[in-house]
Amino acid sequence: MASDGATIRHATREDVPTILALINELAVYENAADSVQATPELLLKNLSFEIPSIATSTTDPSFTPGHAKTILLISPEGEICGMGLYFYNFSTWTGTPGIYLEDLFVKPVYRGRGYGKAIIKALAKEVVRVGGSRLCWVCLNWNKPSLEFYAGLGATRMNEWVGLRLQDDALIKVAES
Repeated sequence: MASDGATIRHATREDVPTILALINELAVYENAADSVQATPELLLKNLSFEIPSIATSTTDPSFTPGHAKTILLISPEGEICGMGLYFYNFSTWTGTPGIYLEDLFVKPVYRGRGYGKAIIKALAKEVVRVGGSRLCWVCLNWNKPSLEFYAGLGATRMNEWVGLRLQDDALIKVAES
């Protein structure tokens, strides 16, 4: 349960159009609307979805195969108003699993209600549940409201680390070398 009666649940296959809409809203917020290449077909192929018919309140939910999971935040009015898209990682230094939060997004009209914190809290609980030690993510350096929000949660800025990425032609070149 999130703040003011909102709820959190894992996404099902039927949520793919909503997940893609939230991804696109996030891209607009980050001034990168033209960068989204995700499609419903790619999300269906690559995300892991809760299987509601197998999940019960007394057992952990069952999921389809996939590379990442999505938790959705539903407002008291029933609208999906936020998401946390994440996957499990592993720390060689601690010898424990963790979670990498790829995307956290709450629709602007729903901000300030504790919904972002509720998503982070749900993911922190999952890290603890799996015996993990870290919940990690990145944030654009110009996104002051989010950076302040994360600092308020007690998140540590990792300024000594530099983000790196191989993609597109550079990725293919390395893969084929």
